Amino acid sequence: MACTNCSTKTNDSGIPKGCGSKGSCGTDSCNKLSVFDWLSNMHYPSGFEPFDVVEVRFKNGRKDFYKNTDKLALQMGDVVATEASPGHDIGVVTLVGELVKVQMKKKKVDPYGDTLKIYRKATQKDIDIWSDARKREEPMKVRAREIAIELKLEMKISDIEFQGDASKATFYYTANDRVDFRQLIKEFARTFNTRIEMKQVGFRQEAARLGGIGSCGRELCCSTWLTDFRSVNTAAARYQQLSLNPQKLAGQCGKLKCCLNYELDTYLDALKGMPDTDTKLQTKNGEAYCQKIDIFKQVMWFAYPSNSANWYKIEVPQVKEILALNKQGQVIDSIEDYVAEDENTVSVQNVATTEDSLSRFDEPKRRRKPQRNNKKKPVGNTVEKPAASTATDVKRAPRSNENASRQPQGQSKQQNNRSPKSNQPRVHNNQNNQNNQTEKPKPAVQNNAPVKSNEEGASKNQARKKNFKRPNKNNGNNPNSKPNDNKQ
Repeated sequence: MACTNCSTKTNDSGIPKGCGSKGSCGTDSCNKLSVFDWLSNMHYPSGFEPFDVVEVRFKNGRKDFYKNTDKLALQMGDVVATEASPGHDIGVVTLVGELVKVQMKKKKVDPYGDTLKIYRKATQKDIDIWSDARKREEPMKVRAREIAIELKLEMKISDIEFQGDASKATFYYTANDRVDFRQLIKEFARTFNTRIEMKQVGFRQEAARLGGIGSCGRELCCSTWLTDFRSVNTAAARYQQLSLNPQKLAGQCGKLKCCLNYELDTYLDALKGMPDTDTKLQTKNGEAYCQKIDIFKQVMWFAYPSNSANWYKIEVPQVKEILALNKQGQVIDSIEDYVAEDENTVSVQNVATTEDSLSRFDEPKRRRKPQRNNKKKPVGNTVEKPAASTATDVKRAPRSNENASRQPQGQSKQQNNRSPKSNQPRVHNNQNNQNNQTEKPKPAVQNNAPVKSNEEGASKNQARKKNFKRPNKNNGNNPNSKPNDNKQ
């Protein structure tokens, strides 16, 4: 982050507190528009004099070049007193050596021309005056905005910068039209008792001075490394197939984002071999108009005017083939014959059929609840079945009626006396009962065994369970139910 946005805040000299490199690190973590001096560890050859111009940084990344006429031993991070009009200014050295010559050529400044000079290294008295002036800037900005509002001037005072000797204050402002601020200067001079200088800046320069975080999540390009502000047009967004939404295309300065120009050349090279968006295909069904273009997939979408909601995806070679036929005077039957197939959808279907679903881990599998038999018992001529206890006996050792008749009488009595539910049959239709008798063997019941009625069994069950709310399905009080006397 830059000095103005550093989380550790800055000291009076504008250097972040706790910075071990004294604000001269080359990772853009301290200074705006900082330059890494990769020649700092190299020794100059004998008899070679280093370049005598030094780059000095002031508030909010403002930089200028000064000549070291006294050949002071300066390094990055030194605080120096420079020439100003009038008086002197205080700044921090950001670059020395041969790289300064490269920076001057980049900013179109003559390296061997006339430049301002450096007076001396700043003394403690110079630094104290400078720090006191920096502390006055913020309350002055608030009061200056109030005065501008009282005078009903359509302008915005964005920042104030004091000179190092506190003899002059520069007011930076932005405005859409020309502003007559003669009365404003008089009010400022009367209120602040200092020399006033008004300087208008653009909206992009204002964002570069103040800094901030862009929509990409990084610090603004204009406040970190971008020095030249090229014009950005909406044509750049059209070439890149972007929606012309001003809220998405505008930056913090309110203008179009500078990053729209970064990839524009790549898109223009890709569009050279593709037909224009005004391309029309002649078919027997009528003319087909281009609706959309995918530049890097080399695909175009066409639609008929009568059915504009139905788009047909056609590859660029197929479009060129159709255009060549139209130039020869031939008209194709329809564009449906040239529609490109989506390979991705076919592959996904094959994967879905051969393998498990990719979303099988998204939701946990729900456990199935055990089904409850809440079915009502049918009313009518029914024949009852033996209870669940006899059914389990049948599953363990299924026997025919003949083998069951050979059992001794005492054993059958013991089986009947095991539980009172053994003689309480279930209710079924007569037809189902006949089929069950023919298909599945059932245990025989001795004629001599005592048979208990349904009423007696129900009374005993109710005696065992006092808080009996739900009747047992085997103890129904059906008037049509009969005791299992003739069941063999």
